[in-house]
Parts: sequence; structure tokens; C-alpha cells
Amino acid sequence: MVKKIKLRMNSILLKKKARRASFSSSKQCRFKENPELVSEINYKNADFLKQFLTERGKILPARISGTSNLYQRLISREIKKARSMALLPYTRVG
Repeated sequence: MVKKIKLRMNSILLKKKARRASFSSSKQCRFKENPELVSEINYKNADFLKQFLTERGKILPARISGTSNLYQRLISREIKKARSMALLPYTRVG
């Protein structure tokens, strides 16, 4: 006769497992889904680029915006150009 041993999960392990499960849903890159949006990435289009800035003026990281590496680099390059042309602020306004 084989005894079945029931393992108990520690509360810390349960929390870790729940945290890992919540990160499993990855965000989709909006530029891969809609290739027409790539033409919007331009330093002259400040309204579009403002979507990728925080309220303090920092560039949103790719893990938060869901943008892929290629487009994240493009966006940050164009934001920096727009900042140097004074179309976007370096820091929070007001």
C-alpha cells in the first residue's frame, strides 16, 4: 500500500505563485497590430508622443506601455528630437 503525502503550500509561496500568474498576460504592441500607426511616430506629432510620457515628463518604459523594443527606441528618439525642438517639455509644466 502506497501512502500519498499531501504537501502544504506556505502562504509566502502561494503569494509568489499568484504574482507570477498575474504577469503572464503580456501586453500587445500597438504598432505591430496596426502598422499604419508607425507613420505617426514623428517628432512633429507632439500630441501622439505625449501618450508615451508620464505627467512628470519622463518617457514611459516598454514594460508599462507594452511597446516592442524596436518601436520603443523609435519613440524615445523622436521624443528627444521633439524636446530639443521645444515641442515637448523636458519636465513637468506648472
